[in-house]
Amino acid sequence: MATATITPTRANADPAKGRGVVLYDGVCPLCQRSVRVLKKLDWFGLLHYQDCRDTANLPPSEVPLALSRMLEEMHVVTPDRKHAYAGFAAFRWMAWRLPVTAWLAPLLYLPGVPWLGRRAYLWVARHRYDLVPCGDGGCQVRLPAKRAEDRGQGTDPKPPVV
Repeated sequence: MATATITPTRANADPAKGRGVVLYDGVCPLCQRSVRVLKKLDWFGLLHYQDCRDTANLPPSEVPLALSRMLEEMHVVTPDRKHAYAGFAAFRWMAWRLPVTAWLAPLLYLPGVPWLGRRAYLWVARHRYDLVPCGDGGCQVRLPAKRAEDRGQGTDPKPPVV
């Protein structure tokens, strides 16, 4: 079965011009809680937070965005809209830009840390509906297993040149 991808056009209004866009699962309580924490850490307003299920208002992106992948892992579309990072790679990209976590960012590149970070992130992502209790029925959504054709998206970002 083919994976549907969403490719916003440049004609779409950019909801966050000049800012990175964090795309998260808006019905996931853990994702909602994570975004609340990120907003508190984003002192300079460098990020915009958007429910990936709102596909009509996704930011313009040169990288096709697959809804199935965005529901499996948080994504970040860079401010220039040329790159999209997923999961642990998105976390590393954000760590460089948040004042509270900037000191941690170089450590996320140490040998073994990316391997462990990717696995830990994927475990949490796969079990996120079981980790946070919910009472509104939103946690009843279950996602299919990751497909091979989706695995190539979201390569690790390079640290910014200082």
